[in-house]
Parts: sequence; structure tokens; C-alpha cells
Amino acid sequence: MSSLEHLQLESNGIRVHAVTQGVGPAVLFCHGFPGLWYSWRHQLPVIAEAGFRAIAVDMRGYGRTDRPMHAAEYGNQTIVADLTGVLDVLGEEQAVFVGHDFGAQAAWAAALHAPERVRGVVSVAVPYGVGFARDKKKNAVTEATPKEARSKGRKPSDTYAAIAKNHFLHLHYFQRVGLAETELGNNARLFLKRIYWALSARGSLLDFKNFPAEGTGYLDVLADPTEPLPWPWLSEEDLNYLVDEYMQTGPDTAFIGGLNSYRAMDVNWEHDPGYGRAQIEHPALLLCGEKDPVLQIISPKTLETMPSRVPDLRGIHLIPNAGHFAPQEQPNPLNKALLTFLKTLH
Repeated sequence: MSSLEHLQLESNGIRVHAVTQGVGPAVLFCHGFPGLWYSWRHQLPVIAEAGFRAIAVDMRGYGRTDRPMHAAEYGNQTIVADLTGVLDVLGEEQAVFVGHDFGAQAAWAAALHAPERVRGVVSVAVPYGVGFARDKKKNAVTEATPKEARSKGRKPSDTYAAIAKNHFLHLHYFQRVGLAETELGNNARLFLKRIYWALSARGSLLDFKNFPAEGTGYLDVLADPTEPLPWPWLSEEDLNYLVDEYMQTGPDTAFIGGLNSYRAMDVNWEHDPGYGRAQIEHPALLLCGEKDPVLQIISPKTLETMPSRVPDLRGIHLIPNAGHFAPQEQPNPLNKALLTFLKTLH
């Protein structure tokens, strides 16, 4: 089997770091925050060996890909143009888009904005159309479609600010340019270790309602892991690689990709009102760790109504003993489900 090939490509006006392996129909992997192409290290060789061309990228703002500074440069259509540009350079007319976290949002957006380039969508952790709104009775973040949020005439950042009057909310904390950059960039190893633990099946998030918004940083609400490295799914070497890749451009821009993705929620609210509303006609699959905290945020109604938004949804699979990082925590069952789906597209 061929080895991994690292490429620096010009796409949509930026340099994109892509990693490819194998020959065959293209499968494009899109990571989320805080991830890298490396988040798919357990998928690439398996997919390549099964007869596909596996492609993983460092998304805009991450790793060895260029890191634009402004949130306006991270809207859905811009990210989709990055990804289709990568396919152009690699000579691929279409790909199955596999996305996790913000990468899943990018995969759904690609099906919406560049449908001719998409053979299918596999979303890890993010149902199509999930947004967030304020539950006034519970004063909490609850699931709502972009249509519902828009009908209230309120930008996402306004909703987050209203909630943050009562307690810390990372969605609000990340909106202020410079604050999270300084905190997280100057504590990159600590942040990555804590966030990977907190969102995993073995970890747990602290209750934001116990922390005031004023004077609280993101590290304050991420508890120290109760188990030392190595974990079954993350080694000290893995963490070293992640830290080194994020820190290539220094602390001020270490996590700019993820932070600007949060800030671009307003951009998408304004410029991509069809996201979450328009139907996705492509074959699709939703995978989610059974212990993913995302499942605690979205309502069961989201999963129940997904087939109405994605008529060719071919399954919703919960991965046992996995949290938010299912591709790394439980790669074998996830790979099995992914390969089964890919084989239905022939």
C-alpha cells in the first residue's frame, strides 16, 4: 500500500496542506476544532487499502495551511471554495466529504453550495442544521435550526451575549478578538490536553453555570485529566505533534482557525441563510460517539427530523465508548461504518 504523501497546494487564494494516500474514488476528510489532518490518522490507511484515494487537509487557519486573521474569511462558502479548490488541484471531480465538528459543517455546506462535487456526506458529531438558541425558561443553550434563530431576528452572538450575562459561555467568550488567542496560545499544551480529555468518553465537561462570565477563561472550565498520558487513544507523541503543528506560527495565531469558525457563526447567519433549511439530496451518514457531549446539547427532535432535511440519510450510528473524538477514540467501529457507507455509493 502507498505511504502518506504530504502536499502544499494553492487553493482559493491560500496555501493548503493536504495529505493523501491510496488510489481510487476520492474521500475528503475535514477536521474540526481542535483538530488537524492528523485527526484522521486511523482512517487514511484503512480507506486507502479499501480502494479509495483518502485525502485529509489542514483546514483554513490550522496547521500548515495559511491562517487568515479575520472571521469574515471563514464563512461556509469560503471554506467550501477551499475544499473544491483542493479537489481541482488533485484532479478530482468529486469526493465523498467526511467531516467532524466544524469539518462536518463544511461537508454539509459543500453538499449545499457545490452539490456537483459531492458524492456523499459523512458527518461525525454534527447533524445537519443544528444551531443554538436561548431557552428563556431554563436560561440555557438549546438546539434550534438557523431558520428558528433567524425568525427571532437575533444574531448568534447576541444570543450568546444574553446567556453570558448569567454565566460563562465559551461561544460568547470566543467572540472577543484577542482574549482567547492569548489565553489558549500561551497555554497550548495544557489547553489541548484538557479539551481532548473533557470531550472524550472518559472525561467530562464542567458545568458552565457554576462560573461567572466576567473573569473566567476557557481553561478555568476545563478540568485537569484524571488519567495521565498515554490514554488508549492519545499518546504523548500524538500530543507533541499537535502542539508543534499548532504553534508553528506562534501563540497569537495558534488557534485562530477554530476561534474564527466560532466568530463566523454571525457571518453564516447573515450570508448563508439556506444552511440547515435547504434539503441535502446526497447520500449521507451521521456518526456520533455515544458519550459525545454534543448529544446533551441537541434535542432528540433534531435526529428525528433529520430525514426530512436529508431524504437519503442512510443511517444514524452511535459509536459505543466514544465521546466527541470518535475517529480517534474508537476508530475500528467508525471505520467499519464508514466503509459500509462508501461501498453503497459504487
